[in-house]
Amino acid sequence: MSGFDDQSNSPKIDITLDSEGGNLMHHATRNEVGRNMGVLFIDYFTETQQVMEGGKLVEKEVSKVDRKIINLATIRSALGVRFQITGLESPKEANDVALLLRAGSLAAPMVFVEERTIGPSLGAENIEMGVKSVKLGLLLVVFFMLVYYKVFGIAANIALGMNIVILVALMSMLGATLTLPGIAGIVLTVGMAVDANVLIFSRIKEELANGVPPQSAIHSGFERAFTTILDANVTTLIVAFILFAIGTGPVKGFAVTLSLGILTSMFTAIVGTRAIVNLIYGNRTATKLWI
Repeated sequence: MSGFDDQSNSPKIDITLDSEGGNLMHHATRNEVGRNMGVLFIDYFTETQQVMEGGKLVEKEVSKVDRKIINLATIRSALGVRFQITGLESPKEANDVALLLRAGSLAAPMVFVEERTIGPSLGAENIEMGVKSVKLGLLLVVFFMLVYYKVFGIAANIALGMNIVILVALMSMLGATLTLPGIAGIVLTVGMAVDANVLIFSRIKEELANGVPPQSAIHSGFERAFTTILDANVTTLIVAFILFAIGTGPVKGFAVTLSLGILTSMFTAIVGTRAIVNLIYGNRTATKLWI
């Protein structure tokens, strides 16, 4: 380390070696008192050069070695484990030499034997499989809703498509990157959106079974299922906030997608589905509901 000599107040460098290094230094300097000793700094690096291979000019990494003397001092006595370098011109020179000495103690020759470039093929494959899972899940949900809820299933499927479009748009506005946790959040959002519609449609079926007129059954189904849907989604939203607060990396990405999905699914399941159902049955007197 660099400092100042206590007697002359001139810049100095204190050097401490281990026992083996001290013995080597003692044997090297004990018969060289009065002679100069240079500190040689060796830097290993690679350099890109154009070479001819097979009649073609190609770029190749070539190993290089740079040697330079960073200090030249006179040996005043046989050196050992601890010694000093004095006679430096300025504190800056002392600090620079000390830094180079420390760098030299850590440096090791490095030669590139082989170099490979790894692309994001595995990550891209996982994303592609995730997108396929979303498509497959969406097709199964759409088919189930059409078969089980008929006309109301069509309204639910349209609202579900709106939900995904709005969710992707919000993620694009936030600059989010599509990752596996994000895809998992989208899949969960699809399930939650359908779950809200199932609650509404089941309530409408109960009202019809109790002899309530179709228009009143539709109104009661949406009104009475709203509280249950709100409670379930608010609870899930609280969990998403907790995941975002204490999670890191992929967990935060999943929490963001889940939070946005909850908001969009509530909007499309309650407002979107009701608007489509009212568009179908609102302007005429219905005697039977295809549900």
